[in-house]
Amino acid sequence: MTDLPLIPAQNQARGPQQVAITGMTATSAAGRGLAAVTGSVLDGTPGFSGVARFDAGPCRADAAAQLPGEPVLADELTEAVEAAWAAARLPVTARAGCPLLIALHADPAAARGTGARQVTGVTAATVAVRCGLRPAPRVYQTACVAASTAVIDAATMIVTGQASRVVVAAGFLVDADSFALFDAGRALAADGQVRPFSAGRQGLLLGDGVAAVVLESAATAAGRNAPVAAMLAGWGRSGDAYHVCQPRPDGGGLARAIEVALHRGQADRSEISYVNANGTGTQYSDAAEAAALAAALGPYTAMTPVSSTKSVHGHTLEASGLLELVITVLALQTGRLPVNAGYLAPDEECELDLVLGPGRSPRGRYALSLNAAFGGANTALLVEAA
Repeated sequence: MTDLPLIPAQNQARGPQQVAITGMTATSAAGRGLAAVTGSVLDGTPGFSGVARFDAGPCRADAAAQLPGEPVLADELTEAVEAAWAAARLPVTARAGCPLLIALHADPAAARGTGARQVTGVTAATVAVRCGLRPAPRVYQTACVAASTAVIDAATMIVTGQASRVVVAAGFLVDADSFALFDAGRALAADGQVRPFSAGRQGLLLGDGVAAVVLESAATAAGRNAPVAAMLAGWGRSGDAYHVCQPRPDGGGLARAIEVALHRGQADRSEISYVNANGTGTQYSDAAEAAALAAALGPYTAMTPVSSTKSVHGHTLEASGLLELVITVLALQTGRLPVNAGYLAPDEECELDLVLGPGRSPRGRYALSLNAAFGGANTALLVEAA
């Protein structure tokens, strides 16, 4: 591990300044709600099928993980926020003034019949107004770390006393433009499966994803005897600026984010019982992430279970960080680890303890959820079982 400066105990995110996850929900191609999402990732059942929402005929790939029909992003996000708020057992009257941090992509439904794409700020404001939250939401569009960055900002607001409660929501619905862009870059798996950290992996596949969580200070949650799904014990982010689209091969930036998250949460790398990896299924990204885990976890890498749930629900772009955080919490709650689906054979550049079948259990209280984006942006979220 890289040596880190000591942080005075009074500045650590512990005690009354801990962050509790008191409500959450998620949607993927498997369906809406925690039960549907949990079942698919714990059993390792991929949700990929032929694209039906638009014509993918000119593309080399033709698969994605999509909800049926033509869902509308603002409607999906509104439903998710309402469900997370209900799960937190909060009254409607508590919504006024509560901040909403929202990560999202342009809504493909807005283009149908009009030829115009809806501005993301309009979608975000619509959700805030519908749900009675602070009417000027903060919008995140930093690609694959958009949602995890929003979570980190929300946690920072809480531990610094700027807010006692924050709602974070995120959403992405597979659209023709994003699909064509990734296909043109030859990043999509032509064989219709995502195979993270496996020999023979061909790339990523996109998927629909929507999630929402309610974060509260531990003191606020305890004061109202709130249900606590898990604690957000630590977080870290870094920017290595190695290349516009390729990750730093030694994983140095992501390793630094992991180290900061562990340090903030006062957790030892030996205590990590599961890693929900970024795991896109692309050649360079998976190898760099494996190097990052080896650098950050050291000798404990070989005994730390790892999987990428993108192998089941696809890459949900701006929603990835939040959907995968919810899944990580569910893994700790259920005592079952999500399966790294699509695996074919070992890759010597990805020597990890992969979860290759259902039924494995976490061996401790802590788990990591990792995300990385083009341009060298990296995030790590440290989750502690409630």
